[in-house]
Amino acid sequence: MATIHPYLNFMGNTEEVFNFYKSVFGGEFVNVTRFSDMPGMAANLPEAEKNQIMHIALPINKDVMLMGTDALESQGHKAVNGTAISLAITPDSKEDGERLFNALSAGGSVEVPYDKAPWGAWFGMFNDKYGIKWMVNFDEK
Repeated sequence: MATIHPYLNFMGNTEEVFNFYKSVFGGEFVNVTRFSDMPGMAANLPEAEKNQIMHIALPINKDVMLMGTDALESQGHKAVNGTAISLAITPDSKEDGERLFNALSAGGSVEVPYDKAPWGAWFGMFNDKYGIKWMVNFDEK
């Protein structure tokens, strides 16, 4: 079976965002590549974009890698946060779900507080402080 890894695009603050996610999930980056690491590409970029993140990867567990990049305005790229996608987390316990919910939602906006849901799971939904929509769902069954 194929594995799907979320790949997030940001407008120049990918490093800040991923350091925040690292503080929540722990672990170490397995890759941090800047546009300046790609000589052919960097030569055509404005100085302000050369140090931005071309690719970053943070393992969440043995099966899931959270990855990202900075969208380059000089290349016509634009990252728009919105409601087209949500990242769903299935924690190992109710308590772990509460910890992840509280840590990731800090500074963001909570849409549904982490609480017992009608389908029997512990669930919460929020936008983190970087505009990414998350759902936490722990099913006790």
